[in-house]
Amino acid sequence: MGPQRIICLTEESTEWLYLLGQADRIVGISGYTVRPKEARLEKPRVSSFLDGKQDKILALKPDLVIGFSDMQAALADRLIRAGLNVWITNQRSIEEIFQTMAMLASLVGAQEPAKKWIDQCREQHARIGEQAKSWGPPLLGYFEEWDEPMISAIRWVSELMAIAGARDVFEHLSHQSLGKDRIVTQSQALIEANPQIIFGSWCGKKFRPERVKARQGWEQIDAVRNDLLFEIKSSEILQPGPAALTDGLKRMHQHIAEARTLYDTHP
Repeated sequence: MGPQRIICLTEESTEWLYLLGQADRIVGISGYTVRPKEARLEKPRVSSFLDGKQDKILALKPDLVIGFSDMQAALADRLIRAGLNVWITNQRSIEEIFQTMAMLASLVGAQEPAKKWIDQCREQHARIGEQAKSWGPPLLGYFEEWDEPMISAIRWVSELMAIAGARDVFEHLSHQSLGKDRIVTQSQALIEANPQIIFGSWCGKKFRPERVKARQGWEQIDAVRNDLLFEIKSSEILQPGPAALTDGLKRMHQHIAEARTLYDTHP
């Protein structure tokens, strides 16, 4: 049977349960949820990312609360002390995302549809990766998760960018799980890395390419000179779940294909 009344404090678990046909188990969601659209219409919103409405959560009588990352530790602690079962996951890589999705599917008895979806997703990644390799050496890419201070890509984003056809110029930082450890402290380092394509997803805040282009010295960067700066919506890439593995990857792949056309025509 598994848990029957689940509260999802972040979007990825909500989307995954809907995909598995288990939406009826969800009794509360994050206020930041946009995928799937029907969740916002059907489910009460009980939390932001860092905090939640404890009284409302308790009133819904959940038998499981699911959250993500150390950033929700304080909220999780409060809910645990209130007597709730809380499951916090800390997936950071593509493989860890798949593992977390499989665990959640097991909790709700949906292993078969989960395996089918995950297998299909892996196959899609392989197809996209092979196409990207056929284009030649990967482009140099920079993904900006926040602008002030500049924070580079988390690990799953860096890995997805590699599948899509671009090498993260700050790939070494992506293995740091905390945003504060992925801060690009020197703008000059990015200028010297000279990415050929730039992606921005400012944690729900609209990405402003014009502000990036106006940074001192950035006119020297190939991506800026060629106007190859693209927004990937946070809901499509910064949630460690189905959206990033599908739509986020496809979006980056499409933009890299556009950039390849320019660079292959005018090397």
